[in-house]
Order: sequence, then structure tokens, then C-alpha cells
Amino acid sequence: MKRPLSVAVLCLAVGGAWAQQGDGTDTGAQIHIFKPDKVAPTPERLAGIKAPAGFTVTPFATGLKNARIIAVAPNGNVYVSRRDQGDVLLLRDANGDGRADGAPEIVASRAGAHGLAIKDDKLYLVTVKELFVADIRTDGRLGPLKLLVGDLPDAGQHANRTIAFGPDGMLYLSVGSTCNDCNETNQENATLLRFSPDFMSRNIFASGLRNTIGFDWQPRTGELWGFDHGIDFLGDDEQPEELNKIERGKMYGWPHVYAAGSIYPQSTPVGEIGKQDWKTHSTPMVLGYAAHAAPMQFVFYRGTQFPAEYQGDAFVTMRGSWNRKQASGYEIVRVRFQDGQAKAVEPFVTGFLTDGGRTHIARPVGLAMAKDGALLMADDANGTIYRIAYTGNAARGSAELHAPAGPMQQQAAQGSGVPVAITRPQTQAQGKVTVSSSAFGRNGALPAKYSEYADGVSPPLSWTAVPNAKSYAVIVEDPDAKPVTPVVHWLAWNIPPALTSLPEGVQEQPRLTEPDGVLQGRTTRGTTGWTGPHPPVGDPPHHYHFQVYALDTMLTVPWGAERDTLLDAMKGHVLAKGELVGTYAQKQKPLK
Repeated sequence: MKRPLSVAVLCLAVGGAWAQQGDGTDTGAQIHIFKPDKVAPTPERLAGIKAPAGFTVTPFATGLKNARIIAVAPNGNVYVSRRDQGDVLLLRDANGDGRADGAPEIVASRAGAHGLAIKDDKLYLVTVKELFVADIRTDGRLGPLKLLVGDLPDAGQHANRTIAFGPDGMLYLSVGSTCNDCNETNQENATLLRFSPDFMSRNIFASGLRNTIGFDWQPRTGELWGFDHGIDFLGDDEQPEELNKIERGKMYGWPHVYAAGSIYPQSTPVGEIGKQDWKTHSTPMVLGYAAHAAPMQFVFYRGTQFPAEYQGDAFVTMRGSWNRKQASGYEIVRVRFQDGQAKAVEPFVTGFLTDGGRTHIARPVGLAMAKDGALLMADDANGTIYRIAYTGNAARGSAELHAPAGPMQQQAAQGSGVPVAITRPQTQAQGKVTVSSSAFGRNGALPAKYSEYADGVSPPLSWTAVPNAKSYAVIVEDPDAKPVTPVVHWLAWNIPPALTSLPEGVQEQPRLTEPDGVLQGRTTRGTTGWTGPHPPVGDPPHHYHFQVYALDTMLTVPWGAERDTLLDAMKGHVLAKGELVGTYAQKQKPLK
């Protein structure tokens, strides 16, 4: 009999660039490495697949090898990515018999092909670091792939990027963490990104998401939901997989807090931030599911083939565990919603685990609604796409549901369409601060190294001392940017009163230890700390307002706060203010 591994310190779970600091933690966990063996989906084993009464589960296509993500075109054509083969397959069911016609056709080839999305007769494909688009021709084949984005973050442990268009028409892209649990050096890891329509800019929509492969919009409310992968090596029953309502600007706990507010024992936040403080900043999960089940593609049911009670519920493929015994996952689950809110997670299609859980015939990954309302599920182990259809007599939905765009549009519009902070009522002041920089003069051009086209480091900034000031705050904005106006490039506060300068290259983290205790907030890009100029190539020079405020108090605003939260806290406390305006224009695309 194999004995479980015992670990007193969870050293297997570490990664990242920062050394871990001692804090007295002493914890242990019993862990298993157990991977049920793959076996062929024989007729006898297929007969063991179970679904609710009235549902049938049949093969739609077989022999596809590493079938991963599914996207269905309006005409019913099915596209499936194959990560290990690095391509995209086209499958058709022209006669409507619930099986793909003939052999699949390779219509695109890119190393690491994974996430797929379809919009306006175009197919979008994401690999580890690139986002592509191609026209969908009338025969279903694709035109040439065009590179839209080529600088997504490095992957590490979680390389499987996924994409989806929201009801607001924007593209959302999930970027997993590079590790099981670590302080990432790239703030775009462990996030959900949101892209502008021209794909020239992006922001971090939400953070603290270890690996949210599956996400979708609730069709009655328009709100965004996703299932995040829990941390490994905590034991058979920890961490549960997390169902989150994902909202702009929120942080969901990873890497230091998980589930409903549990503290991860091994990690240490940067900037001497305490774990209880991190927990206060984190949004807990709405519901949990079996640990290590590995949630993959996530689909709200909008169709009319299933009984009406299923409309507005979500379905999620659970690829299956390797880090627990007994195995979890290897199934499709249903997330029940009531009044737009998640109430329960329960098995929907099971039986892919066989021989008492020692073997499996499928590891579910892709999930999409076919044109006729059936669900299609891709298995990346034996390469089968299964079709889940309803053939019973229950009343169906009367019309297909479409998520409203309002909630996402409202979230995106927060903080836009306002004047720069120095002209707003919250910053009224009698005194004046003179602001300067050794790097550029008043209305002068910022050197390229301070922009995101180059080094992206913060410029040095100085100001005159103000008598009786208890702290200083810095806000940097660009009112020439579109469509968000103004774009916030820097927020820093609780700068000690004895300090009248910040050096070049301030650390980009929520709390600084030099100068100690200075807090930084969320920029329009969604990052913490300085974000340099990045105007579109060819734009006239944008104006960057470096504003300094002398305050009569230290603020209680939490790190990671947004500009308007900071301004509301500053109201009535501004003794003096001033600004230095610099300009930046990018005349040509940088060499790669």
C-alpha cells in the first residue's frame, strides 16, 4: 500500500521571486499523488455514463486526440482547439443527426493553441503569449491568422489562456498564475484582462485569480461568473474549487487567502502586508466545490432544448484531480442559480471515472452549446466530443436568453468622464505646492524610459515642503486619453511629512518599505504603482498631470484603492496642492 506524503512545511508549493519571511507558521498536510489510469471508452464503459432523466449522452466525434476548448459558430460549425497538436479543428453536422460528418479538418495551426471565441464572422485564437484573429469563410474554413497581441505574460504552471466576448462586446482573457502559490513579478498573471475594441490597450479587470479557465455572463443579470482552480498540496479536501462573481477592480485572495477566507500558511505578502490585511482586501468565494476537481470551460445555458428550469443555470466541465484520493471531478456539474445568484453546485453528467475510480475514459475540458441547444463536451484524454441532449417531455424555454450589456458597461465606465483630480471639489485647498522633476521640465517631454514603450519606470519627483503637513499624496492622470478619460497612471499616499521627493523607479507594489508605509493604488490599467505613458502611436502629445497634495492627516484608505476612493478620503484635508505637467508622444512602433 502506498503511503501518503506528509509535509510539515509546504515547500513543494512555493515559487516566485521573493524569499519567504519567517512568521512562526507550523502546519502540516497529508497529500496524495493519484492519477487514475486512462482506458478506452468501450461500449461497456460508455454505458456507465449517467445524466438526469430525459438526457442522453452520445459521441459527437471521436479520435481527436487532445481536444480542449470548443467554440460553435452561428451556423452550427464546431471549432475545437488541440493544445498538444497546436491546431484548431473544424467539424460539421450538416444533416443534424448529432454526429460530426466525416473527418475533422485542420483550419489553423499555432503552437499552444487553446482559447477560442467567435464574433462577427471572425474566430479569435489565443496561445500562451499571442492573440490571433481570422475571418471565417463561407465554407467554415479560416482566412489567414492576424496577430493582434503578442506580449501576453509568460505562462509557467498555468499556460492555458481562454477568451470570451462579453455582452459589452469587449474581449476578456484569463491569464493564470505561473505557480501554485507565489508573489508574481508580472501583475497581469493570475488575472482576468479586458481589451479595448482595437486591442491596442488592456487592463486588469480582476486579480487574485489563480487559474480561472472558465467564465461566462449570467444571461438574466449580465454579471460575470467564473470557477477558479484551488491551490494544490493542502490535502485531499483543501482547497475547494472557487465559484466567484467577478467584478471590476476586485481581488479574489490568491496567493495568500483562499476559499471563504482561509489563510494559506506558507506564503508571505510583499511590502510587509499582513495576511489578515490581505484577507480584508480579498473577496471570498460564493460557493466551493470538491477540492482538486479542476474546473474548465464554463457555460451559462441560454438555449431552449433543455427543460425551462435549466435556463440561466451554468454548466462546468471538471477535468479531474491528480492531487487527492479518492479522485474528484471527471464530470460535468450544474450550478443552480436563483434570481441571478448562485445557490448550489451539483453533478450533472458523471461516469467518466470507471473501475471504482481507478481509471477514467474522459477528462472533460471543452464545453459549448450547439446550435440546436445540446451541449458539446470535449475530452482531452481519449479525444472524444460528447453530445448531451434532452429527449424527454418536460416544458422547454420559450426563447433563447441574451445577457444584458448594462452591468459590464457600468463597471467599465467607473471613474471615466471626469476632470483631473486637481480641479475637483475634493481637492480644494488654500496653499500651493511647487512640483518639479530632474527628468523633465514644465510642459516638457518625458524621456521614453518612463513610458510603457520602454523601461516603464517612474520618473523622479520633488515638491516644496508645506508647514503642518502630516502626509503627502501623488496622483498622475492623462486627460487626453480615450475612451477612458482621464487615465490614472499613479496613486501614492501616506508619504511621510519629512519627505519631499520620490526617486526614479519606485517599487510597483501595494505597500512600500522604502519609504516605509507608503501605499499605492489601482491605476486605470488595473496595476498597482506607476504605469507609464502608452498613447497610441501617432497621437499628438498627451499631457501627464503629476499632482502633489499636502494633507493634514495620514489617510486610512486601504492599499490598492482607486482614485475616487482616495479623493473622497482626502476631502477636507488638503492643505496645499500643485502639479507639474509633462508630455509624451510615440511617433513610431517600437522595434521588437
